[in-house]
Amino acid sequence: MKLPDSLRDQLKIPLGILLPIGQDNKRNIQKYLSDNSYIITVGDRTTEKLIDFDLIPSLQIIDGLEKRIKRDIIKLGDAFELKIDNPAAEITLQSIEIIKKAFTMNSPIRLTVNGEEDLLVLPVCIHAPENSVILYGQPNKGLVLIQITAEIRNKAQALLNLMK
Repeated sequence: MKLPDSLRDQLKIPLGILLPIGQDNKRNIQKYLSDNSYIITVGDRTTEKLIDFDLIPSLQIIDGLEKRIKRDIIKLGDAFELKIDNPAAEITLQSIEIIKKAFTMNSPIRLTVNGEEDLLVLPVCIHAPENSVILYGQPNKGLVLIQITAEIRNKAQALLNLMK
């Protein structure tokens, strides 16, 4: 499924709560977590930040890039790694199936994407367990935090349905 140009601006709007740069600290993130939260990170910097905070994501989705520039991963810790191909501005059916599979596995799981991981937030929102909290970076703005609800699942599915 490819991202139509008509959806690009809409996807720049955070799907959840934006913690602005400087407020995206451990204390503010923990306000949205419970003892049994299933933490999901999408993005290299976001994943690294949570691990630095000793908040180990159950599912980590990375692509080795930040703002489309190759970056070295400093510290990610141990996780079972799955690799997928997902081209920029697309969501492949293989990516959706691997995400669904990851939710059935013992965590932590790391999906290393050959391509781009940004849009995978949508299928993650749809298929994540009930107690999930998803975090992803909003370039030059901060950290977006999504608590999974029926409303979020429906919004993500509606956006996914607009992709062809």
